[in-house]
Amino acid sequence: MDIAYLAHGILGDQPLAERDFTHAAQILQTNFVAPVSLLTWLANYCVQRRSGVLAVLSSVAGDRGRKSNYVYGSSKAGLSAFLAGLRNRVDREGVTVLTIKPGPVKTAMTATMKGSEKFADVNSVAATIVKAIDAKADNLYVPFVWQPIMFVIRNIPDRIFKKLNL
Repeated sequence: MDIAYLAHGILGDQPLAERDFTHAAQILQTNFVAPVSLLTWLANYCVQRRSGVLAVLSSVAGDRGRKSNYVYGSSKAGLSAFLAGLRNRVDREGVTVLTIKPGPVKTAMTATMKGSEKFADVNSVAATIVKAIDAKADNLYVPFVWQPIMFVIRNIPDRIFKKLNL
């Protein structure tokens, strides 16, 4: 194995997760705990071989908690933080960890979402991911426009951000 691509997750139902911890836990288990379990094994395997790429789908939703999807977002934030620490641990061992943060992409998970016809094309996103893997990148916002957007969103003061309807 030279490259492991992990695209694992569910969006879940935010209003249900707000009322039912079992549903919130399912989102967290699927999006954070399960990938961490797989990545722990994969990272150790790659370290033993002193090579490999772990390319993992997180999300721009993990960059800032929003009332509309904070359970999903927090699961992806945890995954991104785990990947950053893992990258720091295994980089000197010849292993690349790529954190992929897509914005909304036209997939089965987003098909029923309002405005999904405007979401990024999955084939274009895939081609960008392949280029980032080949370049041994650490982080990728895809499409690229999400990198400056999320920079702005991360830096809005809380006193203002909490008044926004996001």
